[in-house]
Formats: sequence, structure tokens, C-alpha cells
Amino acid sequence: MKISRFYDFTISRFYLLFVLLLPVSASAQEPLQLSRGLEIFADVYRQLDLFYVDTLSADTALRWAINGMLDDLDPYTVYYPDDNQEDLRAMATGKYGGIGAVIRASKKAGRSVVEEPYEGCPAQEAGVRAGDIILSIDGKDTRGWDNARVSKALRGEPGTTFELRVQRPNCVQPLSFRITRRQIQTPSVPWYGIIDTVAHTGYLYLSSITENCARDVKNAFIEMRQKGMQRFLLDLRDNGGGSVAEAVEIVGMFVPKGSHVVSTKGKVPATCNDYRTPDEPIDTIMPLAVLVNGGSASAAEIVSGALQDLDRAIIIGQRTYGKGIVQAIRDVPYRGQLKITTSRYYLPSGRCIQSYDYRHGGRKTSSAVGDSLKHVFHTRLGRIVRDDGGIMPDSVLAVDSMPTLVYDLMASDALFDYLNNYAATHDTIAKPDDFVLTDAEYAIFADSIAVSDFKYNARTKAALEQLRQIMSIEGRLSQAQAELQALEDKLASTDTRADILSAKKFIQPLLETEIISRYYYQRGAMQHHAFRDKDVRRALKMF
Repeated sequence: MKISRFYDFTISRFYLLFVLLLPVSASAQEPLQLSRGLEIFADVYRQLDLFYVDTLSADTALRWAINGMLDDLDPYTVYYPDDNQEDLRAMATGKYGGIGAVIRASKKAGRSVVEEPYEGCPAQEAGVRAGDIILSIDGKDTRGWDNARVSKALRGEPGTTFELRVQRPNCVQPLSFRITRRQIQTPSVPWYGIIDTVAHTGYLYLSSITENCARDVKNAFIEMRQKGMQRFLLDLRDNGGGSVAEAVEIVGMFVPKGSHVVSTKGKVPATCNDYRTPDEPIDTIMPLAVLVNGGSASAAEIVSGALQDLDRAIIIGQRTYGKGIVQAIRDVPYRGQLKITTSRYYLPSGRCIQSYDYRHGGRKTSSAVGDSLKHVFHTRLGRIVRDDGGIMPDSVLAVDSMPTLVYDLMASDALFDYLNNYAATHDTIAKPDDFVLTDAEYAIFADSIAVSDFKYNARTKAALEQLRQIMSIEGRLSQAQAELQALEDKLASTDTRADILSAKKFIQPLLETEIISRYYYQRGAMQHHAFRDKDVRRALKMF
């Protein structure tokens, strides 16, 4: 039967994948259990194929099955089929074929809009600007498309050309651009420079640890040293990591050749490695500080943790994320690839800083314990460090509590519209390190948000509604009705303008950075941020 042949082919593909994933050290029982499990799966799929009310796609169903299995392991073990390889390459290398632009969804426009074109990339060179509403891509109307579909359409093989049609705010007629895709390298070092002319402190923000980022860090360091840099601040905040090899090279710039940086230990010998610095350092004397936070993870933790263990740098900020596991890419049949967790890594002191236990059905469970129960390790000079729970900074900076209003505002269409109008009415602005919004300009901003459709307090209102439901179930709603209504009235009578003005110290720095990015792109935004960021200023005092 045709259905039977199709069914046999589908199951054979699934079986082949399972054989590939079968552990090398499988016990005698495991092949039997695998065969039994595949037989059960095959029969379940056969009955779904024959009797389920809707027609099933074999590829889709099998992808669900694979993803369901992997979801119960950890968030980092992911299957990439042959039609989704671009995402994996972009993640691993920071490179992809496209036009170099960040897009976002706009509820107001009902379409995707350009949030930021990368400087020196095809979109920016063609004349595309932040705020442009994407109407069509190569003649295909994008109304109703989600961001993922728009992004996929904008990407493609380098050298291919297409027409992008947009509606620019404050322009009557749509604009069309002929754009040729290129290989885009997302910048791992958006900006670096001397930010303290008294102590001659060099600053470098490293956004990710991807292909060739160590080379970029090295070149920037040498350039700043030639300009008189006498101490160096490496900013790894919100750096999600990347390549272990690149992390080892970065550490190797500041410690003697042959220094032990990290070791990996997995189930099979190929996943057990000892990484040492391969080259002569460029500087082992200059004072070095590393700025981290809860978003610093993986390879960024290897850099900061190794420099801490080797007593080469002072670590400043907040406890890092705590990702102490390593992934590798494995080929699977039909041109797919599997990113799979293969090992844990251990820093020079011998500690593993993994924070979460994923052995509970893939759920992230904190494995952090009190200091008295953690294992004690020692740095090269004998300082105590502990395992579990990320890298604890040598100098901890308190996290400022930011009102939820700020988060809602930064993600809103109201702010995006203000930025579009600002760019349309200001041909130029001051240089990034000089630009400041005046009090009058900030008041105009507050006025524009106040008359927009910006809404906030959504979390408080949702919590209030949940409280109503719980009290109703418990039979206590009538007792507190007056108080709950008073609270609801209070939330409904918020003064948006007053709240924007009262949160000025949080909003203004972010707003200035967003405005600068419209004129000087990511490079200018990072330069402005480096000179005014509170944690950077604190770090400068802790050298």
C-alpha cells in the first residue's frame, strides 16, 4: 500500500536518527528498550495517520517528536533540520546572508518595521532608516506576516538582489530600494575607546564571543595602548557567550603562554579536553577589570572565571548566569544538525559554575546551595572561590530597582513613534559623547507619551484581577470589594506625564541612547552609554 510504504519510510528516518543518538556505552538492555520504544512510536504514528480527524504532515509530526524528546533534556540541545541551518550558522559564527537590519513588530502598523539598520551594511547603504514600515519584499505584501517570516524573507544567499518597499513616517509616498544581500558579520565589539583621561582607562564592550572576536579584542587593545591606555575595563555584561576556543584566546592575551584556562569533561573521550593558552600574551602587567552581570553566560563566564582564578583581573558587577555546560554540533541524516550538550567545563581552580539542574524533565531547577555546602577552591594566589551558581564578582555592585514603567515604555510603539518624529525633525545632533537631552526636550517627550495610547501597570492590573478571582473562590470577595475597587480606581487614574517625569533618571539615559543610535548607529549608542553608565563609573573607582 502507498500509505504503508510512506509509513515505513518515515519510521526508518526516525529509527536512523535514534541509532545516531544511541549512547556509545549503551548497556545490553538499552537496544531492547530502544526497539520496543520505536515499535510503540511506530504504532502510535500509524494510528494517528489512519484515524486522526485532520491530515498529518510526516515531517511536522516527526519534528514535534524530536523536539519533544530534546525539550526534556535542556534548553541548549536543539535539532536544526536542513531548512533551518542559517540560524545555527548565525549563532555559531555571528555571520548570515542578509541586509543587516534589526526588525520589530509594530501593533500600530500591523507590520514589521526596521528598528535599526547596521552601519556599513546593505540596508543602511541603500538608504533604509529606522522606523521604515516594511510593506513588501520582492513584490510580496508582508501584511499579516510575523517577524520570523519577514526576517527569513530578508535573509538569503549573498549576491542575490531584491526590492524592498517601505512606508517612511512623515512621508506621503512609499519608498522602494534595490538591495543586494551580503554576508553580514554582527559586530562582537560595537565600540571601544579611552573613557577616563585622568587614569587613561581603556574600555571595550564585547557583545558575544563568536568567530574572530579575539582578533578584534586584540587589535582594539593594542590600539588603545598605543594611545596611552594604562588600565583596561572589559565589559561582558549581557554577553551570552559562544566559542570556547575564542574565550581561551582572549584569556591568553593577558596570561603567560601555556596557562590552563578551562577543561571539559563528558561521556566520551572526544568531549574531554584541556584548553591552554596557545600564544604569547600581549600584556600581563596592565591592571585589568571585567564587568559582568546576570546576563554574562557560557564562554563569557570562562573568560571572567579564568581571569579570576588566575588572579589576573578584578571581577566587578553581579553574579553571572551560571552556564557550566558545553555544546557541540553533530550531523544527523538528511542534512540536519544537532546542537547537543556534550560536557561540563571546569575553570583553572577546578570548579564548575553550573547553576541549574535540568534533570527534572528539562525544567530549570536551581541547584544553588548555601556557601557552607559549596565546595571550596582556590585561585592561583590562594584566594577562596566556590563552585555552583555562576561567577561571584570580587566586588559586587547593587542592582538598581527600575520601575516596570520603564520596561513597558522601552518596548512600546509610543516610544518608537517619538523616535521616528525626532529623527524626522532633527537633521543632526551632537556627537555621542556630548549629546544630552535638555529639560525642555524631556518635557516635550513626556507630553508626547502622555497623549499617546501608551498603557502600563498591566502587571498590577492582572495581579488585581487574579486576586479578585481567588477571593471569589474563597467566598471573601464581598468583604474586600470596596478596597479592591479603590485600588482599581487608583490604577485607572494614573498620570502618565507625571510618572514619566518622576522616572526621568531611569528613562533619560536610555532615551538618549536610542536617539543617538538613529544617527550614529550601534557604535555611537555604545560610546554614549560607556561614558554615562553608572556601573562603568563605579567600576572605574574599583581598580
